[in-house]
Amino acid sequence: MAILKDVLYLLVYPGIFFLMSYSMFVEWVDRKVYARLQNRCGPLHTGYEGMLQPLADFIKLMLKEDIIPERADRFMFAALPVVGMALVTTASLLLPVWHFASYPTFNSFQGDLVVIIYLLSMATLIFFLAGWHSTNPFSTLGGVRVITMLFGYEIPFLLALLGPAILADSWRMTEIAAFYQASPILLLVNIIGFFVALVSLQAKLERTPFDIPHAETEIVGGTFTEFSGKKYAFFRLMTSIEMIVGSGVISAVFLGGFPGGIWMGFAWFIIKTTIIVILLSLIRALHSRIRVEQVVSFAWKYLMPLAVIQILIVIIAKGLMN
Repeated sequence: MAILKDVLYLLVYPGIFFLMSYSMFVEWVDRKVYARLQNRCGPLHTGYEGMLQPLADFIKLMLKEDIIPERADRFMFAALPVVGMALVTTASLLLPVWHFASYPTFNSFQGDLVVIIYLLSMATLIFFLAGWHSTNPFSTLGGVRVITMLFGYEIPFLLALLGPAILADSWRMTEIAAFYQASPILLLVNIIGFFVALVSLQAKLERTPFDIPHAETEIVGGTFTEFSGKKYAFFRLMTSIEMIVGSGVISAVFLGGFPGGIWMGFAWFIIKTTIIVILLSLIRALHSRIRVEQVVSFAWKYLMPLAVIQILIVIIAKGLMN
């Protein structure tokens, strides 16, 4: 079993091939579900049911001309897509893709939940810097909107993930997952936090109704207005991988472990993260874009109190358990 696990770590996960393949599959699921909810077909002709359309889009962008604006900071403009990819891929290494609570691994340690939240926050900072160093007024405004939204959703997202960790008495994701796998009834205690985390993740990914930094009708393309070719392809891939990481964190913390050994654990990871992506697509389809101050107001008026209520419920539940 240990040898099989090592082989899977080398060939399947962690690995850029898995991340690219699964991120493109997740993007296809998101686009397909979003289209069907709007009574459209979505990707259809490239591959079976359009499954290869994200790959075709990526290849097309990689082959396009890569232009750097004359007034942009050339070093930062070129480096930020690479740094952003490095951040989200590093965060993905910490995901408990298959559940081995009793076997410590290189990517599992006390506090890995805090580290993965930190890395996802740094990815958001990359978007701000990308807009700021483009020196385009639309990009700069988009970057300012990114950092403004950060002050709204980031704390509710952290507090929502704090609840399950407190009840499990651990900051290690494999131990949190194992705790709720052993006592699945306790998953219901965190139901409020699950929805807070889900909405906060939607805002972190800057998806409708929180896509203010990229509002085409207001600021052309916002943060990524000046990015093209390989750099824009990297940013799109970075966003897809970030969605996998965010969905993986929520599934590990709120939906329990991935029982059944290596293969079933891996299958459960795919199923649970795909379900979360579908829920994100549902939020995207049901709401129209809101203004940036409404995002911050919504986060502090509704998400924050709900996250605090969730923590109080968890503290009471923990007291009753003891």
